[in-house]
Amino acid sequence: MGDEHIRTGAGAVTASGPGTVEEGLLHSLRRAAAAMEEAGIEFALAGGFAAHMRGAAVSTHDVDFALRPRDAEPALEALEAVGMRRRRIPENWLVKAIDGDHTIDLIHTPSGRPVDDALLGRAERMSVAAVLMPVLPATDLVVMRLLAFTETACDFSEYLHVCRALREQVDWPQVGKETADSPYAYAFLTLLARLGVIEGGFL
Repeated sequence: MGDEHIRTGAGAVTASGPGTVEEGLLHSLRRAAAAMEEAGIEFALAGGFAAHMRGAAVSTHDVDFALRPRDAEPALEALEAVGMRRRRIPENWLVKAIDGDHTIDLIHTPSGRPVDDALLGRAERMSVAAVLMPVLPATDLVVMRLLAFTETACDFSEYLHVCRALREQVDWPQVGKETADSPYAYAFLTLLARLGVIEGGFL
């Protein structure tokens, strides 16, 4: 991705100040997206920054991208080519790269569901830190997050504010359908309904 791809716009994320964690993550996000696009790898921004692009509070934890399983290794090689470091991890549903102090997660099989053409095809190109890149839609972001809840990782508080911010953009019946096998997703959706964030009848 060269300078010809850089655009500004009302939807662009801006850093809160020089040297902030947010500013550093945005720099890493731009570098990773540029490297993957230059390598011809199809991807979409996911996780907290994608939710932020759609109205949620900004994430300051890491940067998440979704890509097909077959593209995970080529994507890591593209990031290594621009100076990032591969991080060895035991998990088999994502790979990680390190850019300075910042982590880039390349997610290829979230909750056992491989990223496919249909998911990436639903992504919308948006201006993220003045760079155009594909961003996953709100419904897919919520489905991915709810399916990630498990017995040992089901802190609902962190994601409540995201769902409040995105609720008008989310197809909640579709979320209910796609997460119907998860008791943790059901509990979270029930909580959202009881809090009045969404209407009942999501299943």
